[in-house]
Amino acid sequence: MKSIAVVNFSSAPHSVELREVDDPEPGADDVVLAVDAVGVCGSDLHQWMGTQSWPVSYPVVLGHEFGGRIGAVGREVRAWKEGERVVSETAAVIDPSSPFSRAGLYNLDPARRGFGYGVDGAMTRRVRVPARCLHRVPEGLSMEQAALTEPCCVAYNAVIHGSRVQPGDRVVVLGPGPIGILCAAMARLAGAEVALVGLERDRRRLEAGRRYGCNVIVGDASAWARERDGLGADGVVDAAGVSAALKSALDLVRPAGWISKVGWGPQPLGFSLDPLVQKNVTLQGSFSHHWSIWERVLALLGSGRLDVSPITGGVWPLESWREAFEKMHRGEIVKAVLRPGENGSKSPDAAVNRDASH
Repeated sequence: MKSIAVVNFSSAPHSVELREVDDPEPGADDVVLAVDAVGVCGSDLHQWMGTQSWPVSYPVVLGHEFGGRIGAVGREVRAWKEGERVVSETAAVIDPSSPFSRAGLYNLDPARRGFGYGVDGAMTRRVRVPARCLHRVPEGLSMEQAALTEPCCVAYNAVIHGSRVQPGDRVVVLGPGPIGILCAAMARLAGAEVALVGLERDRRRLEAGRRYGCNVIVGDASAWARERDGLGADGVVDAAGVSAALKSALDLVRPAGWISKVGWGPQPLGFSLDPLVQKNVTLQGSFSHHWSIWERVLALLGSGRLDVSPITGGVWPLESWREAFEKMHRGEIVKAVLRPGENGSKSPDAAVNRDASH
């Protein structure tokens, strides 16, 4: 059978379109999911715009934030059965014999390839997933919410697992994109006072941070960071990625504080790192996530202690992917969710290219 899919077919800008693709069959250790919901990530937008800084296996179906029901099970799979509601991690391909995979840090395995750029992702009706990537969705948690587990795990890794945020800390988060807002939410869950910082054009996104109990700042956060004792913030999360954000983080953080850098950016630094040394600051990079982080985040989502509704700007049928992408790109919403459905929704202007070779 064939299904429609949102396919990135070239590195040229706007090389994304609806195509017909073959439905996958499960390998021995795989399952095939009937996709219920898939979140749109900033990386999907980067591939749409041709501005990504990572290699892509063209053509590829986009989408790495997803959940659904198991529709088929490979012959070696024992722990899962058809009909179960699950979400999937993003590490579609790993080397199980690498030192990092053996240590449970497969997110750092150099051979790792993810859904939506290295292998086909979930912006389609069915997706093949290694059974090792699966996690059960808590009862009562909607699939639209469960599909956003992945960015929550990125934020958990950056703020909770990889940093040392403590109750009563003052934490500055630079960059009110989806990851920045969720980093702010995680710091709030840990008991910190949080300032979410953006630019004038970010005011709509900053409002989502306010719903998580954050202080919202447009522009310079220096006064807030030094408000307690004049020495600066205990921690700063760089979720913006641009070089200027890291420079600001070094200015805002107090001596012996920490900076967690989760935002990507290809620009050279162009400034001295001497303040990092002089202040004895810990600078921590944070990438992706692993199994135990997923289990903790799903527990938070299932209990209601973590709520993704403040960042969810709407749900669109798969055929309306362009509208969802454009609304995120313009900053009108923080996060869009697509619903592929069993047969897809009908749209009069949905142009589908038939590509049986994909």
